[in-house]
Amino acid sequence: MQIRPLAIADAFEITPRQLSDDRGLFLESFRGDLLAEAIGHRPEVVQTNISVSSRGTVRGIHFADVPPSQAKYITALTGSLVDYVVDIRVGSPTFGQWDSVLLDTVDRRAVYLPEGMGHAFAALEDNTTAMYLVTAPYTPSREHGIHPLDPEVGLVLPDGMTDPLLSPKDHAAPSLAEAMEQGLLPTYAACSEFYAGLT
Repeated sequence: MQIRPLAIADAFEITPRQLSDDRGLFLESFRGDLLAEAIGHRPEVVQTNISVSSRGTVRGIHFADVPPSQAKYITALTGSLVDYVVDIRVGSPTFGQWDSVLLDTVDRRAVYLPEGMGHAFAALEDNTTAMYLVTAPYTPSREHGIHPLDPEVGLVLPDGMTDPLLSPKDHAAPSLAEAMEQGLLPTYAACSEFYAGLT
């Protein structure tokens, strides 16, 4: 398993080693011990989420209040998607920037993003199934969003995705600047303090 830092500090791309033979293949899709070596603590997975999306769907940009927020470990079980990690931590050296990883059933990569990050993805195929391992239960009152097409964030969607399908909630989400004005965004200092307390 290879774990590579993304351009956004504290986020990682994970590429598993696949073993194949005439029967099919086998891989370790998650290794808490190896991930702990990269992030400095072992994430406690408390919930697994699965979403199934049609081609052209964009989900996000989603985030939750810190603490406890949610760290996420995302992979594609079927289909393919472009996964986006967005740094929304006010005061971070990479605030407002993003990185992306193709998640599919060829390389079977995963993305880890820590608490306080923004997350989105764009589905490239019908019936794209994404699985998320998360470190805190979903709590609606603590969940927020930023409009995925906010030009200030500038997510580059896949070629041909000119009219993405958004949920009503995502369509009505504020811009990054509006979310900051409303006091919704976590601070880099608060996130760093939270990470330091994890074991």
